[in-house]
Amino acid sequence: MNQPLAYVNPQAKVAANVVIEPFVSIDKNVVIEEGTWIGSNVTIMEGARIGKNCKIFPGAVISAIPQDLKFAGEDTIVKIGNNVVIREFATINRGTKASYETVVGDNCLLMAYTHVAHDCIVGNNVIMANGAMLAGHVIVDDWAIIGGGVLVLQFCHIGAHTIIAGGSGVGKDVPPYTKAARDPLSYVGVNSIGLRRRGFSPEVINKIQEIYRIIFLKNYNVTQAVEIIEAKVEATPERDEILSFIANSPRGLMKGYSKIRDK
Repeated sequence: MNQPLAYVNPQAKVAANVVIEPFVSIDKNVVIEEGTWIGSNVTIMEGARIGKNCKIFPGAVISAIPQDLKFAGEDTIVKIGNNVVIREFATINRGTKASYETVVGDNCLLMAYTHVAHDCIVGNNVIMANGAMLAGHVIVDDWAIIGGGVLVLQFCHIGAHTIIAGGSGVGKDVPPYTKAARDPLSYVGVNSIGLRRRGFSPEVINKIQEIYRIIFLKNYNVTQAVEIIEAKVEATPERDEILSFIANSPRGLMKGYSKIRDK
């Protein structure tokens, strides 16, 4: 840790085996746990809480104040879990008084130039590819993959085990286990490859596909689809997660699949 070309505020709590490269700046009210590596020219500002065995690459800025005109200097933080990789020039902003924290879970990969805005909650094992950006108050559940250049509108919810095609604009909620693409963002199938890789059985994947056929392919509205699923589809953890997601969707679901090609 004894890097003479880095600045570490005396009030920062940095574990003894943290590696700090030259030209790093670490402010007061920062906690960095064991085994973390901080590349050159990283800026870690007041309110950062960084877990164990993270890797933060050059140029990243962690815990800058929110880019929100309503922010009034309240005491807020950024919480980053264990084994998180934050690549070059990624930015993660502090929370506001709405929730007082921005959270990134364990085992995440935030590639170069990604942005996590104030009050976001990013779950475990999430991947954000280069240039993906979350506006404020976005929730990303575990194992989601967000493609390069994806822009997510504030207050959107991205469900677990989803994958969103690069370059997409996300203005509606993306329910769990799905693939999303096109403009406007639409359902294009179940993320069956990802689910198989994570140990979901063919039977469970087929049940998920059955549910989404009712929601997105049968020309029912969402209320009708939910009633049919509750009445006719056997209760499973996956079914209940999908129904809970829909019941608590602040922005409504993305569009259903259409065979009409874009002109």
